[in-house]
Amino acid sequence: MDFTQFEALTFDCYGTLIDWEGGILSALRPLLEAHGVVDQDDNALLERHAHLEAEAEEGPFRRYRSILADVARGFGEDFGFVPTSLQVDEFAASVAVWPPFEDSTAALKALETRYRLAIVSNVDDDLFAGSASQLGVDFSEVVTAQQVGGYKPAQGHFDEVLSRLDLPRDRVLHVAQSLYHDIAPASALGFTCVWINRRAGRPGGGATKPAVAHPDHEAPDLRTLVEHMGL
Repeated sequence: MDFTQFEALTFDCYGTLIDWEGGILSALRPLLEAHGVVDQDDNALLERHAHLEAEAEEGPFRRYRSILADVARGFGEDFGFVPTSLQVDEFAASVAVWPPFEDSTAALKALETRYRLAIVSNVDDDLFAGSASQLGVDFSEVVTAQQVGGYKPAQGHFDEVLSRLDLPRDRVLHVAQSLYHDIAPASALGFTCVWINRRAGRPGGGATKPAVAHPDHEAPDLRTLVEHMGL
């Protein structure tokens, strides 16, 4: 791929820049253990999270904190307990402290020397602010679910970021981990896409629903993508 044709890179955040599966498990396990639920398989928990999250996002738009509150209560229904209001709130708020992948900040700082960087994320503004402070990078544009009133794989994020960047589609490269939320819809809309396959070698789809998609380029992490770009 000729990476010099692009002027801007758009990124999904959670799963691509932020370790959302690790973050989910670090918030979910204490919730489950507080109610006597132990020794559950990581992949099974992540796949159940994917199902509960997608189900909660199907109705009228609600902020992501409300979506995660439904996820927490859904796990309670699965395992026969009722989480307290405090536990639900803590689970939903945990997004802001989920850690970046160890290669994210250095890769973004290298990429910003050549490209404008933008975020398209299924999250609330205040939750992303916590993640942004950890990443330590100034993004040209940040498009959240709260701003567009919807969740990917719907196209609202992609339309909005193109409008804000004021660039033709063929000058924008979309970079993401989720085939379901990002690569499939962005490809269908005519974006060139890089799949950051951080789950390579692990079974199942983890915290994202399964999807069939055909990215234009694949890398296992952002460090490798930077190398592919010659930066």
